[in-house]
Amino acid sequence: MPPALRDGVVTRLPTSSRVVALTFDGGAGSQGAATILATLRAQGVPASFFVTGKFAAANPSTTRQMAAVGPVGNHTWSHPDLTTVGSSTLQQELSFTRSAILAATGKDPRPLFRFPFGAYDSRVLGLVHAQGYGAVGWTTDSLGWKGTSGGMTVDSVVARVLAGRTPGQVVLMHVGANPDDGTTFDAAALPRIIAGYRAAGYGFTTLTVLTH
Repeated sequence: MPPALRDGVVTRLPTSSRVVALTFDGGAGSQGAATILATLRAQGVPASFFVTGKFAAANPSTTRQMAAVGPVGNHTWSHPDLTTVGSSTLQQELSFTRSAILAATGKDPRPLFRFPFGAYDSRVLGLVHAQGYGAVGWTTDSLGWKGTSGGMTVDSVVARVLAGRTPGQVVLMHVGANPDDGTTFDAAALPRIIAGYRAAGYGFTTLTVLTH
């Protein structure tokens, strides 16, 4: 296990440099993925991804494209609250997902892992570590997943992310759509978010800085 991942859940990169890590979770849907990947490629911005096994199995081409932009970590198979499941179920959630990501990308997701809902306790953190993973959370949640029905707009997503700007900030966004209103605010907000960071003299890095 890399030293940076040995303790609790990492919520900020250990740096004083003006760099941030954009991270995108893929769970149920992939509606915003093509737009997000196109923006990242066009802007030359690296990012990190966490996908469920179900996502990787259903979207192997998209998952492979993600791996060309940055690391793809393990986000469990079916996105359960791991504090509510037994150890054998947790191990299956991780191993099935690792296999699906490997099949799609040819790359091992270890040691990068993200807890569904950010929910964990000392028991499940220990089990995750035993499987060769360290856990990465986030500094700022864009809340783009809340959509119109949750009172968000593209403007509020941009403002929220940039207001949290700090060296080593880990930003959480999603590649899917809000299930109620179909919005993909994170995808729509991404070009303005990138421009906002660059205007403030920030660059972009990936979570691989934690794995050495």
